This record gives sequence, C-alpha cells and structure tokens, in this order.
Amino acid sequence: MAAAGALAGRAVTIVGAGIGGLTAALALARRGAAVTVLERAGALREVGAGIQVSPNAVRVLEALDIGRDFTAVSVPSHGVTLRDAAGARVLHMDFDRWRPGAAFRTVHRARLIAVLDDAARAAGATILLDTPVETLPDAGLLIGADGLHSRVRVALNGTETPFFTGQAAWRTLVPLEDAASFGAQVFMGPGRHMVSYPLAYGLRNIVAVEERAAWTAEDWSRPDDPAALRAAFADFGGPVPGWLSQVTDCAVWGLHRHRVAPRWHDDRRAILGDAAHPTLPFLAQGACMAIEDAWVLAACLDADADQPRALARYQALRRPRCVRIVEAANANARNYHLSGPRRRVGHTALRLADRLAPRAVFERFAWVYDHDPTAVA
Repeated sequence: MAAAGALAGRAVTIVGAGIGGLTAALALARRGAAVTVLERAGALREVGAGIQVSPNAVRVLEALDIGRDFTAVSVPSHGVTLRDAAGARVLHMDFDRWRPGAAFRTVHRARLIAVLDDAARAAGATILLDTPVETLPDAGLLIGADGLHSRVRVALNGTETPFFTGQAAWRTLVPLEDAASFGAQVFMGPGRHMVSYPLAYGLRNIVAVEERAAWTAEDWSRPDDPAALRAAFADFGGPVPGWLSQVTDCAVWGLHRHRVAPRWHDDRRAILGDAAHPTLPFLAQGACMAIEDAWVLAACLDADADQPRALARYQALRRPRCVRIVEAANANARNYHLSGPRRRVGHTALRLADRLAPRAVFERFAWVYDHDPTAVA
C-alpha cells in the first residue's frame, strides 16, 4: 500500500490494542502515518474467545495483505443452521451455495489479534503495552479504540448510562469433536439460546445467552461456575449436553444496550469499534464493524489533508450502517428467545421457509455481508 497520501508522516495516537485499534494501526501505518498504540494490558491476551468474521471484514484483511495469515489461523464457516432446543433443524443458510467464493470464517480472537499485532509492528507502528491512559494525551490525532468504557467517547459525548437488557451470556471453549461440521449452529429455546461453531486448533466456541432478572455486570472476564451454565441449558438436546459436559471453566457477562454514539469525532479525536457503536452479539458483527471502521477512517484521512473534514466524512460513511447493524442485532435477540404461541408460529414459518425459500432468509442480511469497505478511496 503506497504511502503517498495525506497521512504520510502524520503522527497518530491510538488508545486500545484490540481488533479495531490494531487494524487501524496497520491501515494507518501502511499509508505512511507514524502510529503509536497505547494499551492498558501488559500483554495482548485472549478476551472473548471465538468470533465470526464475514466477507465484509475479510475484504479489509485481504486489502491489508494479511488475508493469508488470517486464513492460516481460522477455519471456514459453510453456513448457519438454526435449531430448536431439542436440536431439530429449523432452517439452514448455505454460505457456500449462495455466496460461492466469499470468505465466511471463524477464528479465536487472540489469534486474530496476534496476526494484526505482528503486521502492525512490521508496518512500523509502535505498540506500547502496560500503558494505561488515565488522562487523554494531547495529540494531533487521537483515535479511541478503547472499547465499551471508552474515555475518548466520553470526551466527545459526555457520560452515558447503558441499560441492562435482562440477558446474560456465557462464553467457553471445549474440545472439537471428530468430523465436526464447519459452520455455526444456533439452538433456540424459550428465553435462551446457544451459538456454537468450530475454531482452528481443535476448539469449539460456545456462547450461551439466557434472560434473567438479576442485574449482571458488563465484564467479559468475570468467571462463573460451569454448573450454572449446564443448569441453564439442562433441557436442551442434540449435541448440547455433550458439549456442556466438557466445560471446565467459563465466563459470564451481562448484555447492556448502549446508544450508537451521536458524535464520533471533533477536530483532533475520533472513535471506532465498540467505543462508537457497542452492539449485542446477535448478528456476529461487532469485530467486523471495528475492522470496517479502521479501513474507512484511514482511507478518509489519507484522501483529504483537511483533518476535520476527513473525520466528518468518516462518521457520515460509517454511522448509518452501524446504526442499522445494531438495530438488526437487537431484533435477533428477540427472535431467538420466543416462547409460547409466538415461538410455535415463528418456528413453523422458518421451517416452511427452509423447505420453500431458504435463500430468502439469508438475502435479508445480504446488505451486511456483500458490503465492500475497501471501495472507500
């Protein structure tokens, strides 16, 4: 990637070395910026286990010349199968058939971060670990990739209080069984659902969500007793009991709904990823949106030496899409947890669609997967 645009030689400070921050560091450094990343943690460690990465984000990784490295640490996802709590098929969406050649993949978050970290450093970015940011530095360009509790977001938008959705999610990893199908499975029960898919290196990722009255902290690393997870899904069938019997440790976090930030930038600061648009994990687009943001932010800054105008263009290009994705994820949260007559009607409609027009369900989300962020010049 040539460094001949407006970013050449410009100093950029990024707060946060997660997926969004490291993708931004790579995209900016490849365009000639002098990038410094400040990360609170003393090491880039696993947070969140597995993620799904759809073609819209893979296009960015390929444009950043790390597609081969990403492929080496990830596995393909051939589709998504919706099942009822007993394990019976409700509907299958076939990625290979309906988007041949498009890269739908799953990866352990830590392995993707390692790929991005290596590439960003090789491109010239400086990544400073064990560097907490208590007071925002006075930088010519400061990018907040500092997650759900972003200090940069607060500086731009003021303090906000998210509300607890009444749902909590466990995450865990178990050994991958022989002859596993490489795709996601969603098991839907009244008031709860489970998503599972294979990862590379013989692992299976599990995210299990239940509705609950008790407030639960928004903390991805809070450990929980595996017995609580097994009890919550004790009436699920199919492969679920076997998977859960192998759980030795798990974490639980409360799902809280945040507004998409009204303001993503001022003249010298900008936010991306969860700092700008936290989303519930029901469309598998949180990491993908951060990757998209990083590319578009770098492209806008490189195309226009007027930094305030470039940042305004970045928000104008990204915010409407992110709002739409967040709203779609909110809708899925409701649809997965139907109970009583609504559940029977909903599942019957999906089974009918599975027989007559399964592609129509997939195409409802084509605007997510077919989007190409790298078209932004």
